[in-house]
Amino acid sequence: MAFEGLSEKLSAAFKKLRGKGRLSEADVKEAMREIRLALLEADVSYKVVKQFIAQVTERAVGSDVLEALSPAQTIIKIVNEELTALMGGTSTKLEISSKPPTVVMMVGLQGAGKTTTAGKLGSLLRKKGKKPLLVAGDVYRPAAIKQLQVLGEQLSLPVFALGDQVSPVEIARKAMDKAFSLACDTVIIDTAGRLHINEELMDELRNIKAAVNPHEILLVVDAMTGQDAVTVAESFNGELGIDGLIVTKLDGDARGGAVLSVKAVTGRPVKFVGMGEKLDALEPFHPDRMASRILGMGDILSLIEKIQS
Repeated sequence: MAFEGLSEKLSAAFKKLRGKGRLSEADVKEAMREIRLALLEADVSYKVVKQFIAQVTERAVGSDVLEALSPAQTIIKIVNEELTALMGGTSTKLEISSKPPTVVMMVGLQGAGKTTTAGKLGSLLRKKGKKPLLVAGDVYRPAAIKQLQVLGEQLSLPVFALGDQVSPVEIARKAMDKAFSLACDTVIIDTAGRLHINEELMDELRNIKAAVNPHEILLVVDAMTGQDAVTVAESFNGELGIDGLIVTKLDGDARGGAVLSVKAVTGRPVKFVGMGEKLDALEPFHPDRMASRILGMGDILSLIEKIQS
C-alpha cells in the first residue's frame, strides 16, 4: 500500500519523542532528520522536503507546547497540519460550467491509465446526478477506441467515436454537437498519450483545447512513476496549462511522493485518486484525510482536536 513505509518511519520518529517532558531543540532536530529521510525515501522532491522540514522545525522550536498535550503530540499535530497544507489544504472540486456542457479533457503519457480513468470519472459524475458523454479522442493507440466503448457499455455511459481516420480535433468538435443532441451536461474527452512528451503531442492537445475550450484539463499520472510524475506535471502545465491531476495506482506499493510533491511544485492540485482496478475505484482527493492516513494516527489526531476545542 502506498505510504506504508513512510507511515512506519514517521511513527518510529514520533515514538522517540514520547515520554519526554519537554523538547529541546536537539530533540526536534533529531526527529526532523528522521522525518526528512522518511520523506525522501517516499520519493518526495528534495526541494519540497527541505522547505517542509524548515516550516515544521520553525513551528516546533518556536511553539509554546500546549499545556494539555505531550511534546510528541504537538509535533504530530504540526506535521499533520503542514502535510495537509503541502497537499493543498482542502479538496478541490471540478469546475462545473454554468452553461452546460462542462468539458473535461483528459491528458497524460501513454500507460498512465487515461482511458480507464475517463470511464471511472464518468461513472463518479453520474452518481452525482450528471449526464456524461465519453469521447474517444485517442486515434493512435490500437484498441483505445474499443477500450472506451467497452467501458461505456459496462458503465451504461454513451460513447462518441468517429474511428481512427478522423482528426482528434474534429472528433472533439463533433462530440460537442452530440452532447447537445443527447442533452449530456458533461463531456469527457480521452486524448492520446505518448511514451514521452513531444512537440507533436502537445500541438495536438493545444489544438483540441483551442477547439472546445475545456473547463478542466486533468493530467492523469501513475503513482508508481514517483518523481517522474512530478516532472511530467511540470511539463504539461508549462506547455498546455492544466487545472488539476488524477493520480492512479495509489493502492499499489508506490512510494507516493508524487501526491505530496505535485501541488508545491506545480501549484496545481490533485483532484482525484485511483485506488484500484474496479470501475468505482476513483475518489475525490482530500488532503486532510490523506495526511491522517500517512501519519496512521487518526485516534491521536482526534484526541488533539478534542483537547483544543
